[in-house]
Amino acid sequence: MNTENRNFPARPPPPPFSSSPFASAPPPGVVPPQSGGPEAVGFRPPARPFTPSGPHMAQPAGVMRPAGQPPLVSQLPGSRPPPPSFPSTAYGPPGGGSFHRFPTPPPSGVPPPPQTLAGHLSPPMSFRPQQPMASVTMGPPPQSMTSGIPGGFASPSGPGFQQSMPGGPQPSYPGYPSNQVLQGPPKPFQSPSQGPPSAVSSYPPQTGGFAQHPGQQNMHPSYAPPPTSNVQGLVEDFNSLSLSNIPGSLEPGFDHTSFPRPLDGDVEPSSFAEAYPMNCHSRYLRLTTNAIPNSQSLASRWHLPLGAVVCPLAEAPEGEEVPLIDFGSSGIIRCRRCRTYVNPYVTFTDSGRKWRCNICSMLNEVPGEYFSHLDATGRRMDLDQRLELTKGSVEIIAPTEYMVRPPMPPIYFFLIDVSFSATKSGMLEVATQTIKSCLDNLPGYPRTQIGFITYDSTLHFYNMKSSLSQPQMMVVSDLDDIFVPLPDDLLVNLSESRNVVEAFLDSLPLMFQNNVNVESAFGPALKAAYMVMNQLGGKLLIFQNSLPSLGVGRLKLRGDDPRVYGTDKEYTLRVAEDTFYKQMAADCTKFQIGINVYAFSDKYTDIASLGTLAKYTGGQVYYYPGFQSSIHGDKLRHELARDLTRETAWESVMRIRCGKGIRFSSYHGNFMLRSTDLLALPAVDCDKAYAMQLTLEETLLTTQTVYFQVALLYTASCGERRIRVHTAVAPVVTDLGEMYRQADTGSIVSVYTRLAIEKTLSSKLDDARNVIQQKIVKALREYRNLNAVQHRLGSRLIYPESLKFLPLYGLAIGKSTPLQGGPADASLDERCAAGFTMMALPVKKLLKLLYPSLFRVDEWLLKPSADFDDLKDVLRRLPLAAESLDSRGLYIYDDGFRLVLWFGRMLSPDIAKNLLGADFAAELSRVTLQEQENGMSKKLMRLIKKVRENDPSYHPMCFLVRQGEQPREGFLLLRHLIEDQMGGSTSYVDWVLQLHRQIQQNA
Repeated sequence: MNTENRNFPARPPPPPFSSSPFASAPPPGVVPPQSGGPEAVGFRPPARPFTPSGPHMAQPAGVMRPAGQPPLVSQLPGSRPPPPSFPSTAYGPPGGGSFHRFPTPPPSGVPPPPQTLAGHLSPPMSFRPQQPMASVTMGPPPQSMTSGIPGGFASPSGPGFQQSMPGGPQPSYPGYPSNQVLQGPPKPFQSPSQGPPSAVSSYPPQTGGFAQHPGQQNMHPSYAPPPTSNVQGLVEDFNSLSLSNIPGSLEPGFDHTSFPRPLDGDVEPSSFAEAYPMNCHSRYLRLTTNAIPNSQSLASRWHLPLGAVVCPLAEAPEGEEVPLIDFGSSGIIRCRRCRTYVNPYVTFTDSGRKWRCNICSMLNEVPGEYFSHLDATGRRMDLDQRLELTKGSVEIIAPTEYMVRPPMPPIYFFLIDVSFSATKSGMLEVATQTIKSCLDNLPGYPRTQIGFITYDSTLHFYNMKSSLSQPQMMVVSDLDDIFVPLPDDLLVNLSESRNVVEAFLDSLPLMFQNNVNVESAFGPALKAAYMVMNQLGGKLLIFQNSLPSLGVGRLKLRGDDPRVYGTDKEYTLRVAEDTFYKQMAADCTKFQIGINVYAFSDKYTDIASLGTLAKYTGGQVYYYPGFQSSIHGDKLRHELARDLTRETAWESVMRIRCGKGIRFSSYHGNFMLRSTDLLALPAVDCDKAYAMQLTLEETLLTTQTVYFQVALLYTASCGERRIRVHTAVAPVVTDLGEMYRQADTGSIVSVYTRLAIEKTLSSKLDDARNVIQQKIVKALREYRNLNAVQHRLGSRLIYPESLKFLPLYGLAIGKSTPLQGGPADASLDERCAAGFTMMALPVKKLLKLLYPSLFRVDEWLLKPSADFDDLKDVLRRLPLAAESLDSRGLYIYDDGFRLVLWFGRMLSPDIAKNLLGADFAAELSRVTLQEQENGMSKKLMRLIKKVRENDPSYHPMCFLVRQGEQPREGFLLLRHLIEDQMGGSTSYVDWVLQLHRQIQQNA
């Protein structure tokens, strides 16, 4: 019975009564052993026998030893087994009370404890009679397997092992924590056979092992758990969905309303920010997991993207602005080897004369002007005055050596289509009015420069020299050999030529109001604008109303043949047809010209080609299909005004550095990659974000932490050359489970979205959707395998708390405009425009677009309260499913780009009349929401204004739709309820079941 079985736990011998879990209660006077116990070492209930114990050799986790049998001293063949247990008189403290352990010499007659090979004391022999096992109910086994030592060995958590007194508190049964309270003061007691006091283990707790329930302690080595499963009672540190059917039925046995939904928006990991308070804020830099794998093999098991999302100029709340640093005569403090900027994680040595780089560990000299003595803890005496050593984000004023030329002034150049469709739609009038209204707010006054070119079948240049009273218009009709007349007077200083510019903007709509020319010489106009701007650079704003039809860069209709969809050539429709546009984008980037494209046509405009200009120059695409000034005018006014007045970083380059052994291997977003790790950004602002992926260069990382530093070198509108620096640190881990616990869903989804959109440029839509699905399946399968050893998972889908929204966001990516369905679900231009937009969105804006807000407002409108204290109640989000819509209600759908007001069929006519006035019964496609003269209407308009102010980067248009109004209801709202099955797409429930089936196939 005492031989070791290496494959199965040993069967316990029958004690004096019974060891069966089904046995009856023991005879009176026999007390069952107990698992619970006090946390303090040495505290015991009064007047009970105890087992003297010295330091214990650990027992392999998962191997159950028979009751009364001491642990094996050695596993080596031929080793001598320990002496058997034998009954003896129990030694206990007189008068009852707790005892303290002190090293005392063994009394005479007691043999010294045997030594193990390592020289440690062997486990003690039992000096008390074998207790029978208590009768217990079937349930979770005791949590005695928690290991505190690497390698899976278990050891008692303390020397005190509590037993209950007859007639006292009930014993602690396996699986239940003990709630006993010890009575009486502790009394010192010395055991005659005690060894040295057991020290607290200095080993780190084993990660990924068996979890221990709070309140329970490891059992005594002589206690054998009942022969039930040793895994079912372990604490589960993951979330799960039970996806089995009701027995004997095909009905699902789960409640789909309990599925996780991001109704609180983007939830960032807060524990990580608290652990590293000197890191830059997550609005600037978010890692996909805040735990970096220590080896390539561990990284290969992390099937999610390993990388980061960077938004270097993100808007900070008032009072949290990035501090401005001027190093003065000492010059900017940087590492001589890796060029890292000084930051909170560098260390100073040699009495403050040297500092060690946190990224490459190089020792650098401290300039005399920057020197400061160190205190007793090694901190600089002037630390509180050095913000660059205490803040994760700083902005440094760069000296002249960081300039290859004098800082450029802010330059805004407008390339405006004045063909028939542009004037008829009202675009020309709205654009010129908006530009004029923003002249006072353009950044960089009085250095700001401005210029204009208009075009239809010819090019029109405008001389706006300050000495003129009216602008002079010059027409160039030769599109094959473009030349620029008066090149020095086409780009003028705004403060000097203000009157001429205003006169031009007032007269421009009138000049072309009767234009019937339908041609578009966009390519030649683009080349002309480039020739004007390439001396200084700046921002080029293009207003394009039709497909380019004349000269270089002319395009033809594509995508009319539905047979192309679903074939290997489908992706060609989504990439630029003419290489002219990518080449122009590369030339513009070289000369610091950033391009924003405003496209307005209701016909095919080939956004795939035009958007290339924005993609490679760090710009963005604004798309207004079927533009009409009466409907879309407010949206264009707001978005153009924000584009012109938001703070912009000019002639920028960005690099992100990281610690030894890792590097960024790929970058995703709107930019041009100038070298392997240098992003060229001619114009960048707070609404642009960039994703990147990491790879491990070394097989094994030897450091405990990895540092990241983002550096954006740019020219501010005020004319200063500046460097914005964001620094962060993340721990290196050896445990895959920790990587999952520290995962950041928002960052992961941002990287996945960019990867999927890029995939559509080289593959079919189905392939892009499947790639995302397979990545999620692999990640959740790996996580399941990680926990399957310790837990009975059955038909449950398990996932870490940090990734509970990942399946839903994965479904949302597949249903987003760039990837959804087939040719009938979205126009080619609409897909491409959405793709260019999503490639540049920061995390929070992207997550809102993927899973928009839906909230009910009719009940709130009927309340008499006029203040906005209850805004949180009305803005409480609902699941994006049709069952959330009540036909008696009024709902608002908000994805950050448009607002849809859904009027239920049975909504009170009084509410509709108050909000819509006399048009309340008309077809809502012809009704425009305007403020009425009543409190309810004013309340709704204030709410809509508040929703728009929450995210000013885009101006959501307001659409009205009544329940049952088809096809508008389906197009505006129903197809965006991503949890429903719509048009052949998968519902949320079916998606989760599909993921679960695929996970289980190879789990």
